[in-house]
Amino acid sequence: MQVLRTVAELRHLSRALHAAGANTIGLVPTMGALHAGHASLFRAARAGCTHVAISLFVNPTQFGPNEDFGRYPRAFEADCALAESEGADVLFVPTVVELYPNGTDSAFVEVPKLSERLDGASRPGHFRGVTTVVAKLLIAAEPDRAYFGQKDAAQVALLRRMTADLRLATEIVVCPIVRESDGLALSSRNAYLTPAQRAQALILSRTVRHIEFLVAEGERRASMLLAVARAVFATEPEARIDYIALVDWATLEPVEMAVPGTLFAVAAQVGSTRLIDNAILS
Repeated sequence: MQVLRTVAELRHLSRALHAAGANTIGLVPTMGALHAGHASLFRAARAGCTHVAISLFVNPTQFGPNEDFGRYPRAFEADCALAESEGADVLFVPTVVELYPNGTDSAFVEVPKLSERLDGASRPGHFRGVTTVVAKLLIAAEPDRAYFGQKDAAQVALLRRMTADLRLATEIVVCPIVRESDGLALSSRNAYLTPAQRAQALILSRTVRHIEFLVAEGERRASMLLAVARAVFATEPEARIDYIALVDWATLEPVEMAVPGTLFAVAAQVGSTRLIDNAILS
């Protein structure tokens, strides 16, 4: 596994691989603190591409001034070991200066309207930071496919819109949420939770499962589904709702009726940790 630290190195390798013939490159952008959810993305990229590149970069522009950029988990040695064990060909580990040579406030890529919905409503500037850094990574790596987890479904909606509007050639591939045996969606931020808070955090997956059950039983009215979701969530008073929403996955606009492909999403604060979960309803 090669460890590259500059855009020039990554771009040179990508172009050499493409020039050599029928090579396809799969990129998995991450912020490190890798876990089994990331590993599932690496395996999907390995199954669909001849070469797999993984980026490790804690992106400062997607954190707000009072968020956890400074304490976000960083575990470089463990991340390298996991990436290599999953067959990664390249680990791209840039510095902030490498990706933002003129400063983090110099230039941005933004998807208006969508960036103000769901997580964007409570985390101003978050999605602008995400779309900016992913655009930089796609331009640097020139991958055929980029792999993301469904847990970040709202982020996926923005990235799909961004790549379509900018006519980028990279295909955005979405992989299923990976959960613990008790249902908790895997997240690097789960490491912040105390044992008591971890038990409280299960209310997110319980709420998601309950809504999936109601839809499977035939309930389609968004007003009813959201009312039930809030009632279920209220059974765990220590978890504070950020949002509970039923939206069109492409536009993140609220819907009145759940149809196949509707996104049910929930975000909440458990202790000082913000967690998200969702389901694509069928």
